[in-house]
Formats: sequence, C-alpha cells, structure tokens
Amino acid sequence: MRVVALEEHFTVPALVKTIDPAAIARRGFKSRRPPIGRPNPFELAPEIGETRLRYMDEAGITVQVLSGTGPGPDLVPGTAGIDLARAMNDHLAAACSKHPDRFKGFATLPMASPEACAAELQRCVTELKFLGALVNGTCEGRFLDHPSYDPLLATAVALDVPIYVHPHLPPEPVRQAYYSNLPEGTDRVVASAGWGWHQETAIHILRLVFNGVLDKYPRLKLIIGHMGEMLPMMLARIDDVSAADVDHLQRPPSRQIVEQVWITTSGVFTQPPFLAALQTFGIDRIMFSVDYPYALNAQGRAFLDNVALAPADFAKLAHGNADALLKLA
Repeated sequence: MRVVALEEHFTVPALVKTIDPAAIARRGFKSRRPPIGRPNPFELAPEIGETRLRYMDEAGITVQVLSGTGPGPDLVPGTAGIDLARAMNDHLAAACSKHPDRFKGFATLPMASPEACAAELQRCVTELKFLGALVNGTCEGRFLDHPSYDPLLATAVALDVPIYVHPHLPPEPVRQAYYSNLPEGTDRVVASAGWGWHQETAIHILRLVFNGVLDKYPRLKLIIGHMGEMLPMMLARIDDVSAADVDHLQRPPSRQIVEQVWITTSGVFTQPPFLAALQTFGIDRIMFSVDYPYALNAQGRAFLDNVALAPADFAKLAHGNADALLKLA
C-alpha cells in the first residue's frame, strides 16, 4: 500500500555554517552524542538521495515530505535570514526535482522577519511546488498568534496549504526555570523530545485558540506531530475548565482544534496514545509519519503494521488523509 510520511527532516550543513555560532548557542543547541546501535541521524539528515531512498524502500514508504531541522533561518534576523530561508528552500526544491515521485517539500520560513514570511511561502508554493510550510516553535518569544504573523496565516489560507507547527528548544528563561539543575544530558531530554517541546507545541495551538486566531481564520489548516503533542488526552478538560472564560470565542476550544488541526504519528509508536488520538480527533485527522532521521523508518513501519483498523481506515492513516490535505493524489 502507498505510504506517505510527512514529518521527515533535512538540513544543509554548508548553510547552517553561515549562522552565528553564538546565536545557535543562545537558542540552546549543544553538541549531542549520536544514539547507540543505530545510524547517526546527524549524518543522515543532510542526505536527500540514495541512502534516504534505500531506507524508505526497506520500510515500504512511498513519499517523504521534507522539512528543515534546526538550526535554521529563525535564528537570523533581517536580510541574511530571508536569504538563508530562500537558499534552504531552493536546495530542497533541487533535491526533490531529482525524485519528484518520492520527495516533496514544506517551506522553511524566515520567522525572525515576520514581514517576509508570507512572500516566501507564496514563492515556495507557487514556484517550487511545496505543499505548505513547517514552523519550528517560537521565534524570539513570538508564537504564531503574534499579530506580525497575520499576513503569513492569511497567505496560507489563500493558498489552501497547511502550516506544520513543530517543536523547538525552549527559550533560555524557560530552560533555566524548568530544566536546569538536572544531570548532564537529561536536562536536554526533559526540555525537548522527552517532554518539554511537546507541551510547548500544545501551548502554541492553545494560544491560537484562546487568542481567537482560529476563529479569525476558520479555514486555516494546521498540523502537529508526535500523536497530537499531548492534546488528545486534554481536550475535554480544556473545554471544562475554560467554559466561564471563552465568551469571546465562536466555538469551544476542542471543536476549533479537531476542526482545524491534523496530527501525525511522528516518533510515537505505541498503541495507547494512538487510541487516545483516534477517540478524540478521529481517523480522518491522523496521518502517518516517522520523524526521520531522528526516528527509524523501520520503527514507524512496525507500528503501522500493528495498528488494528478496518482496511478503509488503515488506508486513510497510511496515505489517504495526507493525500487529501496536501493534494498529493
């Protein structure tokens, strides 16, 4: 069966080297030990070709939708950041053009220059044939509900393409308050993939809800990964505890989320969170993803093969929902 994975990452080391190392350090990036007993994801991320295709073929993955992994243009203000985003997008477009049936792209945006984001999204969708954009968390303390990003959101609506809201490392004040004074290495784990960046992405979506942004843009389409970034288990409670404070909203918070947010399985390959996602978002809102190269294609495929769904629903999870949302088929 056709299988589409849409939280799959790449980087361009030559372009990353142009970013001020001090800016990279301030954002919390540190040297990391590669995982034990498996391919090094930091070596795999730059490669968009035969090795990536081989791993896809071994796991039966038909299409990867690629997006930039940090450090990236969100660390670079002004013209330099705009140029860097453009260069990364051009690099990805060139790689996709060599294997157009296997690789697609999400735009990398110059988030440090909000006024330039809409134009770059427009260029990437109309000229480079990208399928939307991926935004890595906050930028200089701003979430997407900041008014400066209104033109970006309006452009995504006009183009009818989704924005993938992906986690990022926590800003320094958050890192110090929540994740300091932990053993070396575990501070990063708890702050990022072990916990912190999932809750930050959930907060990102909730800010868009409670600040009225999803009501303002009811046709805005968002994607989040990691089986819903903790939101499935919290939807009912969010509605319950906010009932007295949401007169300014046109729809209950949970309804806004399930109507405008799609979720992927990226990096979460066990049944309990999948069942929570299925019971809250429904099968039409869940899409398969791996989180390559940080997770293994084989891990994702093993999870997919063990999901107990009717054939029609399995097809939706494997490719149908992604095909429809991204207009792939």
